[in-house]
Amino acid sequence: MQQPLDTLRIAIAQLNPVMGDIRHNLELARQARADAARHHADLLFMTELFISGYPPEDLVLKPAFVKACMDAVAELATDTADCGPGVIIGSPYAEDSKVFNAAALLDAGKIQTWRLKVDLPNYGEFDEKRVFAPGPMPGPVNFRGVRLGIPICEDIWGDLGVCETLAESGAEILLSPNGSPYYRNKMDIRHQVGLRQVIETGLPLVYANQLGGQDELVFDGGSFAFNTDKSLAVQMNQFEEAVLTTTWRRGDHGWVCDKAGAVRRLPEADEADWRACVIGLRDYVNKNGFKNVVIGLSGGIDSAICAAIAVDALGEERVRCVMMPYRYTSSESLKDAEDCAAALGVRYEIVPIEEPVKGFEVALSETFAGTNEGVTEENLQSRTRGTILMAISNKFGSMVVTTGNKSEMSVGYATLYGDMNGGYNPIKDLYKMQVYRLSDWRNHHCPWDCKGPTGTVIPQNIIDKAPSAELRPDQTDQDSLPPYPVLDDILECLVEKEMAVDDIVARGHDRGLVHKVEHLLYIAEYKRRQSAPGVKITRKNFGRDRRYPITNRFRDRS
Repeated sequence: MQQPLDTLRIAIAQLNPVMGDIRHNLELARQARADAARHHADLLFMTELFISGYPPEDLVLKPAFVKACMDAVAELATDTADCGPGVIIGSPYAEDSKVFNAAALLDAGKIQTWRLKVDLPNYGEFDEKRVFAPGPMPGPVNFRGVRLGIPICEDIWGDLGVCETLAESGAEILLSPNGSPYYRNKMDIRHQVGLRQVIETGLPLVYANQLGGQDELVFDGGSFAFNTDKSLAVQMNQFEEAVLTTTWRRGDHGWVCDKAGAVRRLPEADEADWRACVIGLRDYVNKNGFKNVVIGLSGGIDSAICAAIAVDALGEERVRCVMMPYRYTSSESLKDAEDCAAALGVRYEIVPIEEPVKGFEVALSETFAGTNEGVTEENLQSRTRGTILMAISNKFGSMVVTTGNKSEMSVGYATLYGDMNGGYNPIKDLYKMQVYRLSDWRNHHCPWDCKGPTGTVIPQNIIDKAPSAELRPDQTDQDSLPPYPVLDDILECLVEKEMAVDDIVARGHDRGLVHKVEHLLYIAEYKRRQSAPGVKITRKNFGRDRRYPITNRFRDRS
């Protein structure tokens, strides 16, 4: 009979898998296991659906994909015949014509058992009920004489009692593999969720979270562990790959984790938002095989912050900025764009658009005869710029970074097939005032893993001046929109909080203005459906979280 361990060394792996690159993810797991072995770990604990990447969405409806994932897990299991660390790893698992979100325990050269996720999330960015079957209530697994509970992600977030069932059936430690995406202040919520399970079960909890960008989602790591006395025993860094070996000792009152040196500093909210934007763009570009990016640098705040994020993500040598002036472009904007490019050290060029815009006007002169000039002619400027950027992308293989903030995307203050052109938008989920705040923050801070220079990278004049699309003489954004602090508050009430108009008015906003913003929000849905993906920063981003119909006549007029 196996003698139970009195000391258990668990290596927590928060790594950056690539969706669908099963061989790559298998190699990452092997490297992590080798690292765990060097630190004399007994068990390597990996994140939710690590071998496939998370969330795999409809990929798991393809039997060949699920089989390839399971074959890779079986191959990894053979490695454990060397008497080194066992492994808990997440993978899709198929049985009886059903596919499950599962975790496998590997030891002694084979797959010892599978555990299946019970509580499938079906809200916000999650849509697991569509592709996975729920598993049965689990019991603990026996690992070298220690009974481990493996509640998978939502199993600790939801209310189905999975952790209580594990505790009642003899689990000694809860190990929860997670794929928990970032949004602002998410770590506080994760800690609350973990503590609730510790209090309700009387068991210690280890929470391993994925790292890296996957389309619009960013996984920020931040894995942690709580002892049964509710103390934070382990806190790993956010936004950083790591394999951390922790030491657990069996005592009279269960298992306790040594705390020495295992609690790291978590970034403040602005730093976390910035690093999420950076890792989201970096992984989207790198994982999709783009060599570099191109940005239309207008001299305004949105393109400047996107350029800074791109340099931090990729390095100055992979970022190309293009100023495309027209007759309404001010000398101030020309200087600001040049100064910003110089501060970031990027390649910078000027491509005037006077001639191509004139060409469109000539081509359309008969069609537009007898009409007055207006928004259509203004949008020709934006669409010309979009065409030039896409031509550069097409010629040189650069991905266009598009630069619209959430305030503009909310109310449709953007030109379809113009400034909305692009492959990815790092500030899509940042309201305008957040753009200003983060720009100022970046001028005073440079996280260690960012590739850009220290010091001022966004000229102060860009931050200070009134924003303008410069599509007509003396234009400012406030000619068409309310002041951004007002607009952003109304939008946050409508989008994030789903508040009624009466309640928004009660906050001090003009009723007519709230009605106008609500109307603009609804009628811009068709534009947002055609916009580039972008990093999720708030609790409710456009696309994955907020799914409104395009055809929609509802207005809150109660």
